[in-house]
Amino acid sequence: MSAAIFRSVAKQSRSSAWARSARFASTAAKQQTLKERLAELIPQELEQVKAVRAEHGKKSFGPVLVDQLYGGMRGLPALIWDGSVLDADEGIRFRGKTITECQELLPKAPGGSEPLPEGLFWLLVTGEIPTQEQVDALSKDWAARAAIPEFVEELLDRCPPTLHPMSQFSLAVTALNHDSTFAKAYSQGISKKEYWGPVFEDCMDLIAKLPNIAGRIYRNVYGQGKVPAIDATKDYSWNLANVLGFAEKSDFVELLRLYITIHSDHEGGNVSAHTGKLVGSALSDPFLAFGASLNGLAGPLHGLANQEVLLWLRKMQSKIGVDASDETVKEYVWSTLKGGQVVPGYGHAVLRKTDPRYSAQREFALKHLPEDPLFKLVGQVYNIVPGVLLEAGKAKNPWPNVDAHSGVLLTYYGLDQMNFYTVLFGVSRAFGVAAQLIWDRALGAPLERPKSYSTAHIKKMFDGKN
Repeated sequence: MSAAIFRSVAKQSRSSAWARSARFASTAAKQQTLKERLAELIPQELEQVKAVRAEHGKKSFGPVLVDQLYGGMRGLPALIWDGSVLDADEGIRFRGKTITECQELLPKAPGGSEPLPEGLFWLLVTGEIPTQEQVDALSKDWAARAAIPEFVEELLDRCPPTLHPMSQFSLAVTALNHDSTFAKAYSQGISKKEYWGPVFEDCMDLIAKLPNIAGRIYRNVYGQGKVPAIDATKDYSWNLANVLGFAEKSDFVELLRLYITIHSDHEGGNVSAHTGKLVGSALSDPFLAFGASLNGLAGPLHGLANQEVLLWLRKMQSKIGVDASDETVKEYVWSTLKGGQVVPGYGHAVLRKTDPRYSAQREFALKHLPEDPLFKLVGQVYNIVPGVLLEAGKAKNPWPNVDAHSGVLLTYYGLDQMNFYTVLFGVSRAFGVAAQLIWDRALGAPLERPKSYSTAHIKKMFDGKN
């Protein structure tokens, strides 16, 4: 081969190698991890917060009423929560996007139509819609982190089946603090500016391990045998369905994808979200913070509401039968109110319209289980209850919330152990709480310490004043 020809071939070879390298670099850029993207966004967000505080920091949202203090701080603007904002008329938006937009825009599983929760978490953390490749990588990352420590398995196995699943859930999540990356880094003197890194790792570990915890609780309490292994080739919802024993029901897997997405976040003032943020502000690690969130979620005024709806519907069916007339249903609703009880699943602290999360579940039911008797009753109640509540003067918002529907869907697919429903809610709510914990540490959010007053002091403050 002549020297000229050799140089030409070598040049072509180098050119080809450079092209392959460029294509690889381009592909690698598309495969940017969530943590890498977050690291790019944090300086921008810090500047934005600085600018907002400089321009608007001394402006007032309005007066605080004494009634708000006694009324559970209802409607009192007092928190920063980046993942979602709840509008009284429009409903929830996740980083500015409605549930319908999330269903349209977020990546889906092959052959699926509901958004993958992995994509929703990416959106909550970054405010951006991820690519399918980024979501797939997140699924694999969570699968790789999914194993729970042996001592946590033993803790759960030693719990009596009579211990409520939420108590077991809180116990296991709190125990994960044993291996907290943030707690270890803090004890070693990590810089405050770097807090977000180990908190991110803890939050990723937390979310990843929840299916194994939930699956172990479910199988221990309800006698379903050993927990199957996490499949690294599958998405988060499929693995959750599999550890519960429902992965062969593809529609149930789709339901979990929708369920986790719509239950993930509901701005920062609800009990579970606010508790996580509050405890996290003390620099408790994410496992301790979310364990506290779960204890709040376990309350009957928060996460147990869907179970109360299902009990009420079943009691109604037992009293008036299946396929009862509208008039008979209406009479039963009135009897509930006249008995001094509320109609569970109706009304909301903020919303003044039908909860979009209810609507999303109704659309799912119309597609997958339109003839189910319990779903038909839910629809019948939907057409009757708002008018009754308005007539009775019982609710500013007489429309259904998310809890009015979710239990019926889970029951249809065979997951009828109602005490377990709040565990699924807890798995979902971890996404919103974790995303905010990451940002709180990235932005240097301070310890929460609102001012409180006694009744006697309030009386003294206003005595002699108009």
